[in-house]
Amino acid sequence: MRMAALIVASALFMQNLDSTVVATALPTMAKAFDVSPVTMNIAITSYLVSLAAFIPASGWVADRYGARAVFRAAIIVFTLASVLCGVSQSLAMLVAARILQGLGGAMMVPVGRLLLLRRVGKTNLVAAMSWLTMPALLGPVIGPPVGGFLVTTLSWHWIFDINIPIGIVGVLLVTRFIREDERTDPGQFDFVGQILAGIGMAGLIMGLSSFGRGALPPSAAVVLTVVGALGALGYVLHARHHAHPLLDLTLMRVPTFAVSVYAGSLFRIGIGAMPFLLPLMLQLGFGFSAFQSGLITFISAAGALVTKPVARPMLQRFGFRSVLSVNAGISAVVLGLTATFRPGWPIIAIYAVLLIGGVFRSLQFTAYNTIAYADISPERMSRATSFYSTLQQLSITLGVTVGAAALAVSGAIAGKPHPRLADFSVAFVVVALFMVPAALLALRLPASAGDEMSGHATARR
Repeated sequence: MRMAALIVASALFMQNLDSTVVATALPTMAKAFDVSPVTMNIAITSYLVSLAAFIPASGWVADRYGARAVFRAAIIVFTLASVLCGVSQSLAMLVAARILQGLGGAMMVPVGRLLLLRRVGKTNLVAAMSWLTMPALLGPVIGPPVGGFLVTTLSWHWIFDINIPIGIVGVLLVTRFIREDERTDPGQFDFVGQILAGIGMAGLIMGLSSFGRGALPPSAAVVLTVVGALGALGYVLHARHHAHPLLDLTLMRVPTFAVSVYAGSLFRIGIGAMPFLLPLMLQLGFGFSAFQSGLITFISAAGALVTKPVARPMLQRFGFRSVLSVNAGISAVVLGLTATFRPGWPIIAIYAVLLIGGVFRSLQFTAYNTIAYADISPERMSRATSFYSTLQQLSITLGVTVGAAALAVSGAIAGKPHPRLADFSVAFVVVALFMVPAALLALRLPASAGDEMSGHATARR
């Protein structure tokens, strides 16, 4: 179990790191391709659109061709695309390679999770999901300082080249340690659903991310968001009348899955804003360099490492419902404390708040990612992973949008063209408030929810 979890976690770390490290290198890459830094944002948006468009199909593809084979192929595609990114001689070539990378990433995330769910018994699932939580938390905070270091000391090509050895080792380990799984008949591929879901996800993620990053004019971002919303609505109407929809909306009738989706999405909105807001606040409000801010934000990732050995004991002692409700409230308070950061704070105090926040955040993600599958039958597991991964990607993107919007509104009210420290404080409070309903939604879980996974029932006896 541990080897499989490490293999999947390493692949997911590669994908999460890559999705954030590129942003740091955009100015340097813009000079290399003789384009403006704003134009270079297409290197990020093309990847996000490809990722969003293909994630919904991952469950069907895994059932049809086998999760192990698809996961290994996804690593190969992602690695080869990284090579093409590194040797790109034009922006058009880079965009094409990034789209190919997005296809590989779209299959790696949900299919890697599916591999674990099919191989790990429910009693070991908490430990396995602890490993998968770390890449999601480490990638966004490690990406900027790693990207800055590679671009400064070597060249922008290295931000893609670092994926090559990880990918090669990953393919070898999958071949050696993960056994082949049985293929199933998932029914006819839902082409109409793929088109509608692809338009919905691509439009929403590209439009919403543009609001946060300023990659597109506001009017274009609005149009994309509206098109995405219409695509998503079209998919919902389509799925109600399709025997085998690409994203199975009936999964929301499973209480544990529904609570994890609703509460987890609200929680991820708050957390998704942090990698965007915190570095900006440290650079614009504190006057730190990009590298200095990266070293500070990195400390929150250490919480993921600290949490792994305590996740199962905590869930065994208190159960999923108590941990998810209380921990969400604590996480909201700790994130809200970030709003009080000021240049006069001792650096050790800032480290302490970020480290504590990382611990509670990691525990919360581990619990969400585990309880979501507590009552999902084996034959529906692939559909559950693709559905869950789709909404994860959307909620994290929405977090950046909410944080950026709060920052902009606060600045507009004050009549200031550039964000002030007070504006960042407002933005952190706003995103922290999104996490409060997550604590209340967790109370809808039965007291015994996930006991088979956590061992909580045994602890009570």
